[in-house]
Amino acid sequence: MITRWVSYRHAGQEAFGTLDDTDRVHEHRGQMFGANAATGRSMLLEEVQLLMPMQPTKVIALWNNFGQLRAKLNLAVPEEPLYLLKSPNSWSAHREPIPVPRAGGKVVFEGELGIVIGQRCAAATESDAMACVFGYTCANDVTVSDILNRDPSFPQWVRAKGLDGFCPLGPVVATGVDPTTLTVRTLLDGVVRQDYPISDMTFPVARLVSRISVDMTLMPGDVILCGTSVGVGSMKPGSLVEVEIAGIGRLSNRFG
Repeated sequence: MITRWVSYRHAGQEAFGTLDDTDRVHEHRGQMFGANAATGRSMLLEEVQLLMPMQPTKVIALWNNFGQLRAKLNLAVPEEPLYLLKSPNSWSAHREPIPVPRAGGKVVFEGELGIVIGQRCAAATESDAMACVFGYTCANDVTVSDILNRDPSFPQWVRAKGLDGFCPLGPVVATGVDPTTLTVRTLLDGVVRQDYPISDMTFPVARLVSRISVDMTLMPGDVILCGTSVGVGSMKPGSLVEVEIAGIGRLSNRFG
């Protein structure tokens, strides 16, 4: 059974709970990634402000993890996951605006699936890795594309992807989801620009979590962005970008 977890602000107080199919939020007490219980209190979704559903210590973003995009770019199959870190100032919630970069540049959207870690995970085997996964969320790995290779001596991945508001996450974390059945759709001003299956991922979820946890300890709330596929495009100020994954929800953010 799919459960959709949310963090929210209501009447000036921050809380967390679950979102049902009637768009009603059910408050919980305790810890989202630990012991918790429903309080019996509920409210309509429209009565709350959704926050980022998790508070990561780090967000890890994959490169070259989808076969269709790799074929288009004529890239080799990587032997191990290729990734970077998104900076904390880039994290933002559903419906928060994505700021226009003060230094300008061509800004592109990248709709992605996010893996949300639920417990401390260090050097996990593939067979143990899934026990460390709490659930999944929608993500937009926003990038200033013309910064990346501006200096031929140094690809600027962190700078290009680490500007303020450049990592919207949410609106929920969904548990009980089979990621191999999911499809990521990205809409720009209501027009579908990306529509690709997670089954095309080079490194599946268990292998990603295992391999990355060998390099660095993953903590509850950390997010691994699985990478993107074909259809990435640029945004203009005022554009509405939505990342939709059936079973999880639709993450909406306006650029500028």
